[in-house]
Amino acid sequence: MRGAWLWPAFLVLTLVDGTLIALLPPYDGAPSDVLGGTLLAGFANLAVVALLAPAAGRLLRRRRRDLPRIVANDYAGAALVTALCAALLAAGIAHRPAVAAERGDEAAVFGAVHAFVTAQAVEWQAGLDRIDAVRLAPEVYRACVPGNDPRRSLCLIVDTDQRPAGVTRDDSMEPNSVLRR
Repeated sequence: MRGAWLWPAFLVLTLVDGTLIALLPPYDGAPSDVLGGTLLAGFANLAVVALLAPAAGRLLRRRRRDLPRIVANDYAGAALVTALCAALLAAGIAHRPAVAAERGDEAAVFGAVHAFVTAQAVEWQAGLDRIDAVRLAPEVYRACVPGNDPRRSLCLIVDTDQRPAGVTRDDSMEPNSVLRR
């Protein structure tokens, strides 16, 4: 039983990895919920165990000939799953400033739209709690405030590269949901 660390480590670290992916996304577009992160982590850990652990086990047996093959594979797999967890943590920490900047941009977009509507388009105030924003380019968003007609929205182009965010009215009144199709 000395070498029986792989599968307990796999199960525990898959849950840890899923939580890390949700809380500290290592890349843009990573799952934002623990379930999605856990599914992604499960597939990644399974790939590591199936593809890399046997080769790493062979390398380990070259250094420690006293280990049976199955124990060497188990040690190697547990080490690789742990290394993947550490890599996810490092990537999440490294990507954290980008996530914070993105959240700051989103807050600036909603603030700029709110300020524009309350100052220049008061008739759209009822839709301020349902703003739909889409990123068009880095630091450029299209934010739409829905009205009474679901086919028409007040749409604004918001540039968060400047402070306060620059707002330009979009001539098109089609909501973002129509443009996503």
